[in-house]
Amino acid sequence: MSKHVDISPQEAADRLAIRELVEAYAHCADRRDAQGQMSLFTVDTHFVVYMNAKDSIPSQELHSREELAPVFADLNKYDATMHFVGQSTIFSLTGSRATGEAYCIAHHLTVEGEKRRLMVAYLRYYDTFVKADGAWLFAERLLYVDWIEERAL
Repeated sequence: MSKHVDISPQEAADRLAIRELVEAYAHCADRRDAQGQMSLFTVDTHFVVYMNAKDSIPSQELHSREELAPVFADLNKYDATMHFVGQSTIFSLTGSRATGEAYCIAHHLTVEGEKRRLMVAYLRYYDTFVKADGAWLFAERLLYVDWIEERAL
């Protein structure tokens, strides 16, 4: 069992703000708010996708906020998405820098005539956060796809 330690009100506020940042990412994705989603990242962000979490070579690697636009716009090919953010853990938090991990189950619905398909992706994000001008942002986001499930509905 883990030991609970007292934390300062500032650390509690920072932890809550980081959790809200992670949740805002999912919210923007599901609302197709690519600009809002991009605003959650530093200008010089590093975003890396591993479509196979066991592969050490990334499927995609981006090096700026602007490079995220087509990635987030790609969600428009789905009729609907729903991202469930599960547990999130802060590994380190010192002043204006933090690291953590968040789990997500991402549902992607495709409708073609009478056919409905659901792709469910089981994801983990390893994040580096920075606090700039009082707001927490993603400085680096490593997305690991543990597995994908396809379902006919």
